[in-house]
Amino acid sequence: MGYAATHPLRSGFLRGTPLLLALLATACGEESTSQKISIDGSSTVFPITEAVVEEYARQHPRARITVGVSGTGGGFQKFCRREIDLTNASRPITDREGQDCHRQDIDYLPLTVAFDGLVVVVHPSNTWVKSLKVSELKKIWEPAAQHRIMRWNQIRPEWPAAEIHLFGAGTASGTYDYFTQAVVGQRHASRGDYTASEDDNVLVQGVSTDPLALGFFGFAYYEANQAALRLVPIDDEQPHNGAGPIVPTVETVKNNTYAPLSRPLLLYVSSVAARRPEVQAFIRFYLTQAPDLAREVGYIPLPATEYRRQQARFDEFVTQQR
Repeated sequence: MGYAATHPLRSGFLRGTPLLLALLATACGEESTSQKISIDGSSTVFPITEAVVEEYARQHPRARITVGVSGTGGGFQKFCRREIDLTNASRPITDREGQDCHRQDIDYLPLTVAFDGLVVVVHPSNTWVKSLKVSELKKIWEPAAQHRIMRWNQIRPEWPAAEIHLFGAGTASGTYDYFTQAVVGQRHASRGDYTASEDDNVLVQGVSTDPLALGFFGFAYYEANQAALRLVPIDDEQPHNGAGPIVPTVETVKNNTYAPLSRPLLLYVSSVAARRPEVQAFIRFYLTQAPDLAREVGYIPLPATEYRRQQARFDEFVTQQR
């Protein structure tokens, strides 16, 4: 049974459903002795984890790794119920989620695997939005905007009196948590009358087919679909910046001038999983391959010294579990 999954960003097409990766032994009879690792969580971190899994499969044909996409919040729920070994996360675990894990005697270690920027995008035919201020994004997305801010000219009077169609991350997504905190100033504070999905591919497709749309999602998904979208530069309105609207690029995300929408991408390892040799081998492989594969799928790698520090943190965590 061969491995046939294809990376949605690397292959350049959209997928609207979570991808299940099964890295099977070449003979079905070997499945009982295969090394199983289960991963779920953030759709934003999914592309780099999937790319690592693909490379791992070529070198470890006996491995069996499943990767789901239930959003950062959904991933933490499964993680803390011991249903999965690793979870992708586009935000840190909350105190409540951490308590859920500890009630199940689950300790955990977050590993930073790359940097990402959240992009704000419109349809290519949108000629009026040259940039947006953070205060304007807040005016669009804050809870008070629900059923009230419905047209473009309510943002700037010179813009068309046409409907504004909003697309954004679902409430189980770490992207949603990060965006609401950065833009509105409070996590989970958002209007609810917009098209929401934990799958960034759904949001890409929505904005790319609607001339009146505005949406937000991870930088890598823009990179893979940039011919069908237009980036909106963001002005953080901070006096110390003074640079005006900033376009998200690899450099502006890495140096944090694209503020406040730059963030780290995380992989959480459970204390139970960390005791297993196959998980230890996979994490070592992940941190070795992440610099190249992060670039390949549109993310920004950490400095080489930081990947070595992440590996040292993981090695120490493994030692603590013995």
